[in-house]
Formats: sequence, C-alpha cells, structure tokens
Amino acid sequence: MFFYYPCTSKKKGLKAMKDNKFSEKQLNLSEVLPSVVQRLLSSCNTEKCFQHLDSSPILTRDDVAQIIHKARRILFPGYFTQNVLAPSNLEYCLKEEIKTLYKELSDKIILATQHDCLRYDKPCAACEESGRTKALAFIQALPGLREILATDVRAAMEGDPAAKSYDEIITSYPGLFSIAVQRIAHELYKSQVPRLPRAMTEYAHSFTGIDIHPGARIGSSFFIDHGTGVVIGETTEIGNRVRLYQGVTLGALSMPKEAVAHFRDKKRHPTIEDDVIVYANTTILGGQTVIGARSTIGGNAWITESVPPDTKVYLKKPELIYSGIGNRSTIKVNKNKITSLFKGKRRATGR
Repeated sequence: MFFYYPCTSKKKGLKAMKDNKFSEKQLNLSEVLPSVVQRLLSSCNTEKCFQHLDSSPILTRDDVAQIIHKARRILFPGYFTQNVLAPSNLEYCLKEEIKTLYKELSDKIILATQHDCLRYDKPCAACEESGRTKALAFIQALPGLREILATDVRAAMEGDPAAKSYDEIITSYPGLFSIAVQRIAHELYKSQVPRLPRAMTEYAHSFTGIDIHPGARIGSSFFIDHGTGVVIGETTEIGNRVRLYQGVTLGALSMPKEAVAHFRDKKRHPTIEDDVIVYANTTILGGQTVIGARSTIGGNAWITESVPPDTKVYLKKPELIYSGIGNRSTIKVNKNKITSLFKGKRRATGR
C-alpha cells in the first residue's frame, strides 16, 4: 500500500512516513510477488480472462502506423516525405515507395493470416501466397484511391469557408486523415484481410476522435467538417457529395445480447444518399433507414425512420429563457437579431 503526503520538504515527508509507522515489510515486493504472479497464472487457465500464448506474433500499433504512412506518401506525393520530390525524380521515388509498401504489407497480411490459422486451429489457406496476392490487389487499387481522395480534398475546400488551401487540408484536416485511412482500410477489408483494416481505422480514431468502420461504403467527394465524435458503422452506405458535421452518428439500433450473432453479417446501419447534409450531433440509426438524396438533416435530431428525397428535417424551435439583471430592452433587441440571423431556417456551421 502506498500513501501520498503533500509535504513541502523531503524531511517532512520522511517524518510523516515514520509517524505512520511505515515498515520495511509493507514495501517488500519479494514477499507479495509470488502470490500476485500465481493469481495471474491461475487466471490464464480460465476462460474469464484473455492472453495471447503459443501462436504467431500479433500485429502491433507500430506495424499499422507504418503501413498507413507509407500509403499516404504514395497517395499524396511530396506531402509526407522528408526528401524534396520533383518531376524529374517522381517516377523513381514512386516505384521505390511502392516496392517498400508491397513488401511490408505482404508481410503484415501474412502475419495476420498465419496468426488466425495457428491461434484458432484453422486449416492452412496458403497464407504466404494469399498475403502476396492481397497486397498486390491493394497496390493495383492505389491509382483509384488517389483519384477518389482528390475529390474528398476538393469537397473540403468547397464546403469549408475556413479552408485556406489544398495543402492545409491535406496536411492538417482530421476529417481528411480519417477518410483517407478508411479508404485504405476498406480495400483490405474487401479482400478479407483479418484485423489489419480495423486496426487502421482505430489508429485514425485515436488521433482524430472520428470512428469510421473499414466496412462502410463511401462515395466520392465526402467531407467531414470538424469531425470530433463522428461515428460511422460497418454496414453504412454513403453516396456522393455527402457532408457530415461533428458528433454525427450513423449507427445501429440496440439489440438483445442473444440477437447479436444473428445480425453480425446483416445490414444494421443507415444509407445516406447523394448530396445529403447532416448537421452536428444528429443520430441516424437502423439498417432500414434511408436518408433520401438532397435532404438536409438539422442538428441534434434523432432519426430511426427513412426520410424522402429533397426533405428538410429539423427540430421545432426551442423556447429560449433569458434570466439575469440585464436590460430587458437590450435582451429583446439581441433576441430579434438572433431570430433574423437564422430566418429561413438556416443552420450555423461553426465557421
């Protein structure tokens, strides 16, 4: 047992320890260590706790980060490299980057596949050949990924008046980073690579607060403004030119524990059609829920039913209560200004 003494000097701290009759026995690790280790070992022999023994090494966070950063250097040449790129050396640099990515990605896919074979006693599925084939398929998808990410960058510039340049968006916008990682992970998800795709999107989630499952299907020109708290579930389908704001959840309805296995591979998350805008802190739930094209969903809404195309959905204007000792006429004027500002049911974007 350890105690903290908020003393102003070492001398006073030692005196406090003495006064409380600290003994050597209380701080003797060698006496408590055997029992603690035995209790931990005992927990390894039950199904209540988890451990990773007698199987191949598991993917680490560093493994995941390396793949993401190498892919980004190819998808956005010159933005994330230490060396200066020029038209004269671009072809050579791209070839070298792709060779390195292919080798490392192959190794990580093989590692993930072999891990499942050994840990879960699955029959060997030619792990090495499968890993290289899936890595090669990803390499072939890079030009398409680069093209669709360019539409995402332009969507951010067109949708955010605070954006100053494409360079700023590519190097600093958390929404674009999360979208880029999700698009990379989605290609691996489609190839049924185990664990690596989810580890990638969770890596981005840990940095940005934006949680996009690698299974989500997302169209072109996708823009997440601000981004913090956005959640997009595995079976979500998003059309082209869709814009989301912070705190939006595209999620699944709650279900009883015994039904989870039944719905694991079913459509559980909503469909968002083309040209939809969803404002901050709105929650849209359910696999049968479809938000029709060109619709606008106002902030703080809770939606579990489909919305027809070309529809505006917003909460009824709440009653504002003003309190304090301020001048009543001043409050009334300010209230009128606020009302006129939002006349026509316009919504603030935070910019």
